[in-house]
Amino acid sequence: MDTDDTLDPNDDDFDADDRPDPEFDPANPTGDRGDIEPMLDEPPGPINWNLLRADEAEHTWLELNKWIDWLRATYGLPASVLPPLWHRHPELVWELSALYTHWQCAYDPQQSGSAPIGWHRDFADAKQRLRDWVAASGTRLDRDRPTRQTVWPGEEPAEPIEDVEIVHRDEDFVAFVIADVARRREAEDEFLATLGVDPDTGEVT
Repeated sequence: MDTDDTLDPNDDDFDADDRPDPEFDPANPTGDRGDIEPMLDEPPGPINWNLLRADEAEHTWLELNKWIDWLRATYGLPASVLPPLWHRHPELVWELSALYTHWQCAYDPQQSGSAPIGWHRDFADAKQRLRDWVAASGTRLDRDRPTRQTVWPGEEPAEPIEDVEIVHRDEDFVAFVIADVARRREAEDEFLATLGVDPDTGEVT
């Protein structure tokens, strides 16, 4: 896969309106698997996926994916803890993004020197939770399926769930991010339309 034309949100030339390039290798953006970029100027706040706008989500997905690839390589995590299609399971996304921001805060230069050991203690707890989430969802190294939902009385019966073969993990991630960003952008445009705002110009129509 060609990794020359990559989307790097940290690049000075990055345009918030850009979309992930289908040729972009999100698991290996620097060409050196296991390396990570320098820390941000200040620790971030929690990631609330329910509130992220399209551009924020695009940036967050790419940064989280890069860090998770580093985490997987550094700690030798098996698919029973960190499966390839973690991005398609919200329970894994919330757990992993919380672990990510916790790591950023623990390793911030202004943080106490004992903070990293606290992160590792919490990481051990998180790994067990991840095992539970993965086992419950049924996602595996080579196959994936949506997490089963319990249908409450009065609700519509759930659609049948079938396993899908994982052919190319990184291509699936890029397609997922493009679809998620497009969905969020459409919701934003619909909201602006209710206010009479032109989404392209920001002017009230």
